[in-house]
Amino acid sequence: MSDPRSRREDRADRAMRASAAPAEGNRDFDFTSADFERIRALIHRRAGISLSDHKRDMAYSRLARRLRALGLDSFRDYLDQLEQGNDALEWEAFTNALTTNLTAFFREAHHFPILAEFVKRRAQPVSVWCSAASTGEEPYSIAMTLIEALGDRAARDARVLATDLDTQVLAKANAGVYAYDQVKHLSAERLKRFFLKGTGAHDGFVKVRPELRQMIRFEQLNLTDADYGLRQQFDAIFCRNVMIYFDKPTQSRVLTRFEPLMKPDGLLFAGHSENFTYVTQAFRLRGQTVYELARERANPTTAASATTTATSAARRVGDTIGTPA
Repeated sequence: MSDPRSRREDRADRAMRASAAPAEGNRDFDFTSADFERIRALIHRRAGISLSDHKRDMAYSRLARRLRALGLDSFRDYLDQLEQGNDALEWEAFTNALTTNLTAFFREAHHFPILAEFVKRRAQPVSVWCSAASTGEEPYSIAMTLIEALGDRAARDARVLATDLDTQVLAKANAGVYAYDQVKHLSAERLKRFFLKGTGAHDGFVKVRPELRQMIRFEQLNLTDADYGLRQQFDAIFCRNVMIYFDKPTQSRVLTRFEPLMKPDGLLFAGHSENFTYVTQAFRLRGQTVYELARERANPTTAASATTTATSAARRVGDTIGTPA
């Protein structure tokens, strides 16, 4: 039986796409099939994302903002400028515009009790990689789970690496500030233990407590890069609801790069609509969208280069966020 929450998330995905789709007659710019094909090729080459035909309206809506910001008259001019200018900041804006960041605290909740029981049996300190961190709800949920499972003292040494391709969402994640509506479904105990409540100008917002924030390292990382630059191995890797945007060859390459970064008997958590069984033989299904390594590694390798650090663009929220939520 499918998860009712998963079905609601699927409907939310469809509603979000529909709301982003302008009617043909209301468009400010011509948008040809050739323009869309160029966009599809560029984002696949840049980020491994495979845009399906039904994402055409979404691509127009999001990239039309870049045309307006740059004062350009056509998608052809924009794409020419993008390819010929080699402007790193515009490439970043292009990529950010075409990534989807639907997330929530403790989304796909069945994974977190599994993680909690798993880390209790692991050698300490444990490490977890959240490879599609988005605006931070998932890595903070992981960190909260580690504290609840291990206790404050043991969890103090645990580490969560949170990466994403999109620098804008990483900045929000790094700030750790959320509207109260985003956390209102959490228990009163979790709100008090892990969040500070905003007052005055920041009424209606919460901020994660410093001890929770300190467990997490936020960095930019492109999962399609040949070398992630990671020197450590992880007890668990969360890669949820991102593989659906990759084609099968890209999925296979990403999973191949995950394999040497996992400690023996480590777990890989996937999204509710993702199935890696037909993509790789390196992982076998252990439970509902939870995988483990299918074979032992004789000589695990680790990447050699330093990890790219994320742009520190977190907005300061002020000292008024300082009372328990």
